[in-house]
Amino acid sequence: MKAFNIGDLRIPIPIIQGGMGIGISLSGLASAVANMGGIGVIATVGIGFIEDNSSINLKNKHIEAIRNEIRKAKERTRGILGVNIMSVITNFSDMVRTSIEEGIDIIFSGAGLPLDLPKYLGEGIKTKLVPIVSSGRAASILCSKWKQNYDYLPDALVVEGPKAGGHLGFKPDVISDENQSLENLVSDVLVVTRDMKEKYNVDIPVIAAGGIYSGEDMYQIMERGASAVQLGTRFVATEECDASIDFKNTFINAREADIRIIKSPVGLPGRTINNNFLDDAYAGLRRPKSCKYNCIKTCDPKTTSYCIADALLAAYHGNMKDGFAFTGANAEKVDRISTVKQVFEDLIAEFKNRKSLNQ
Repeated sequence: MKAFNIGDLRIPIPIIQGGMGIGISLSGLASAVANMGGIGVIATVGIGFIEDNSSINLKNKHIEAIRNEIRKAKERTRGILGVNIMSVITNFSDMVRTSIEEGIDIIFSGAGLPLDLPKYLGEGIKTKLVPIVSSGRAASILCSKWKQNYDYLPDALVVEGPKAGGHLGFKPDVISDENQSLENLVSDVLVVTRDMKEKYNVDIPVIAAGGIYSGEDMYQIMERGASAVQLGTRFVATEECDASIDFKNTFINAREADIRIIKSPVGLPGRTINNNFLDDAYAGLRRPKSCKYNCIKTCDPKTTSYCIADALLAAYHGNMKDGFAFTGANAEKVDRISTVKQVFEDLIAEFKNRKSLNQ
């Protein structure tokens, strides 16, 4: 298990904690992961709703919330920190600008292609830009547009496969298609990054995400050329995770049959742990009367089955009667509350064991 670089940032352990919102990965979890030598990631979506979910002065609440979380995380670690900023959120510009102002190390951005992300950089800014893509084609388009419009290439690429948690960049009918396996997607994106290396002499590390749970999974995908991996689900049931104990117990109690693909109000399919709330929502019993947040560009309150912001906030606070949990494909493997330190130790041991079997 080798260290790797994102630009001039040296990451000792090639493990990135995925950004999980609303409120699941804040300064507590992110700083703990960074302290172990990985990259800890704060999720910015809905961050201003956590302390006060009224619709008053939303813009400033989001800005102050991400500013405070970055500062709290920096007080707890000298390691590498990132933020995850979905490109479909209506306050995308505010979140990017504020994160850069606070000196965040890395911005991860997905849920659509963040084609204009480099425009926020300026002289002296050291923040690295890492888009999240779900195909070689998307990677190629993004690299070409960034190079053409900003003379900039991604500092790394996260390749998120169909076994990821939360919103998925795939049509529902191809989520189970073996041709869309993470291994194949990584291979496709590596073709793009090798082309960028040949043309511009720039190294773009590829980070594999989606369905990676064990050190053995890490070893196998890194043998295929990935420089690092991103994990979300395995970090949920840790003491340092910022969510409530009831949210964490939802994962501990989950079984394989509970995992469900839904159509999210965001307009993308999403992987969840099924519960009564989702059953009610898709029976038409949770329709919002109005939109009080205007948080997602692609959400239409006139047709949506439920308010995703309210549902995810409720889940963060442990109110699973009025909310639900997004999850990766391996939720049923979570069987206890652990610590970030123990997760890292287990992953490294599993990785080394798998490697020794191949030698």
